[in-house]
Amino acid sequence: MKTIITYGTFDLFHEGHFNLLKRSKDLGDKLIVGVTTEQYDIQRGKMNVVDSLMRRIDNVRNSGFADEIIIEEREGQKIEDIQKHKADIFTIGSDWTGKYDYLKDFCEVVYFPRTENVSSTGIRTLRREIIKLGVVGTGRIAGRTMEELHFVSGITVNAVFNPHVNSAKKFAKNRDVGIASSNYEEFLNEIDAVYIASPHETHYDYSRRALMAGKHVLCEKPFVLRETEAKELFDIASKANLVIMEAIKTAYAPGFLNLLAIARGGRIGKIYDIEAAFTKLVPETSTAREYNAVYGGAFTELASYSLLPIVKLLGTNYNELYFDCFKNEKGVDTYSKAYFKYDNVIATAKMGIGVKSEGQLLISGTSGYILAKSPWWLMKNFEVCYENPENNEFFSTPFHGFGMRYEFADFVQNINEASFKNFKLTKLDSIFMAQVMEKFLAQRK
Repeated sequence: MKTIITYGTFDLFHEGHFNLLKRSKDLGDKLIVGVTTEQYDIQRGKMNVVDSLMRRIDNVRNSGFADEIIIEEREGQKIEDIQKHKADIFTIGSDWTGKYDYLKDFCEVVYFPRTENVSSTGIRTLRREIIKLGVVGTGRIAGRTMEELHFVSGITVNAVFNPHVNSAKKFAKNRDVGIASSNYEEFLNEIDAVYIASPHETHYDYSRRALMAGKHVLCEKPFVLRETEAKELFDIASKANLVIMEAIKTAYAPGFLNLLAIARGGRIGKIYDIEAAFTKLVPETSTAREYNAVYGGAFTELASYSLLPIVKLLGTNYNELYFDCFKNEKGVDTYSKAYFKYDNVIATAKMGIGVKSEGQLLISGTSGYILAKSPWWLMKNFEVCYENPENNEFFSTPFHGFGMRYEFADFVQNINEASFKNFKLTKLDSIFMAQVMEKFLAQRK
């Protein structure tokens, strides 16, 4: 008798799950299926599991393929289960190719091809359809996002767009995406929602065309470069009952949300000053988007992060704003600062692509201060400091992967639940950032 073993969350049971179980069963005589608990999924960074454990177990059982169902609840359990059940073959989807090669010391490992264009089937018992996502752009951020989407339930990548079709085809082939297109309208016809990870100057046009086609939009930072464009996009989305969000991963991270709660809660007294810095050294090459003469620069590349804690803690109604920057021979800012003055509060945002400094977030108050060291935009921990250092408090929160899973979990929830209130990064927050971005670019000229 040949025993097969496979694992999964099996949330929002769909055709891809069905095919994994069927192919696994076809390899042998007995199929053992491990269903992960929600607690374990959270520990390993999987977001927004919708169905209860019992419902997911029932969906696996009702498929008719599982001879035995076990519960996976901790790291390292797979090896123990393989040995305990004398499994001959471990199976998993090709999305995880290579990740489980370490199990080859214990049994054969088989990666099954991904089921393209996942849709609901007769066996589904769920209330929601899986969101078919299209990815605009095929650069580094888009590639990382593909990895992150493994950890988000209720959404699958159905298509990829790049005006250069060969780039689209290469990206699609490497990541098992069914549709590669250089025609934006045809691309939009294949999806429910779009993730825009293209150059800054294209965000407005791609977002607008997607909304006009009835598609939800998650757009990378900076959202747009003009205040009027931001207002227009949110207005179109509101009238069409569509979701549009700006993808600043820090805004959705648990650690950053915890920091905001503590700062607002009065632990450090009244806030008088915020300093937020993000710098990285980017080689100045002819192909580096960061040095584009019109839309490149430290500010457009990094200000969305440094402006985030300022707008979340101080709001949008500043009294004064001015900028300083150093520019290269092309007029691109390599190091920039934005200075804000509110009623009895000051704030500074600092960005650099050609100058390196300590990238920290410092929030100063009348009773103490909050310090989040670099890289605070990947918020894992921060410290609340007082006059007496013995009273200092240290806070730690997991930040999984590259962080995009947090924003996508909210994106899915916004689409599926009309009553869901997106307080993490609001319409007014994104309009504020577009306004500041526009003012800086006008001055840089």
